[in-house]
Amino acid sequence: MKLLFYRPFFMVCCILACTTANSQSKLFFREDWKAIPAATPVTQEHVVNPNLILSLYGPAKDEIKKSNHPQIPNDPYYIWSGDCKGNWALSLRYRDKWVDLTGDAKIILRTRQSGFRQLHLILKPGTGDWLVSDQSVPYTPDWVEKEFKIAGLSWRKLNIETVTEGSPVQNPDLSKVAEIGFTDLMPGGGTPASSRVDWIEVYGKEVN
Repeated sequence: MKLLFYRPFFMVCCILACTTANSQSKLFFREDWKAIPAATPVTQEHVVNPNLILSLYGPAKDEIKKSNHPQIPNDPYYIWSGDCKGNWALSLRYRDKWVDLTGDAKIILRTRQSGFRQLHLILKPGTGDWLVSDQSVPYTPDWVEKEFKIAGLSWRKLNIETVTEGSPVQNPDLSKVAEIGFTDLMPGGGTPASSRVDWIEVYGKEVN
């Protein structure tokens, strides 16, 4: 009788232990953007994390704004695409490390999407060939936190010069990723049709 009583508890403990053992990804980096006045384009000066290097891509790279409205209480400092007259993309990379995004790796963003803008992840693996996720964050009436579990995503080639998607890529090697970022693959349309990103967190395994 005692064995039967304790068996469910024992099984739960085993499951939790296995889950913990298999969960190897840790916070690799987080970026919130520096609390200084808005500027176009966003620059390295606006990056809070001293270990991260900012890169901007696409025909409208010089029109990506780090926005903020001081007159609005608790308005975050965020990336805004509304003034972009063409396609754009933004990425971050760690100065002296890569990240393994296999296994239980994930990326979380706090974002607000308006109009038809859908925010996609972009990655630059060790192969040098850029990728853009099929999955995205669609219209949101307010700020939301969106978690992308990398193992469950599908990918396409990304032309980083034009910031346009290409053909599907099956099972890309994400064991060594250099740059991580986002794009909506569209020009901005002002406040009614734009992408906003408050912060981004990347969870994976460090690779030196």
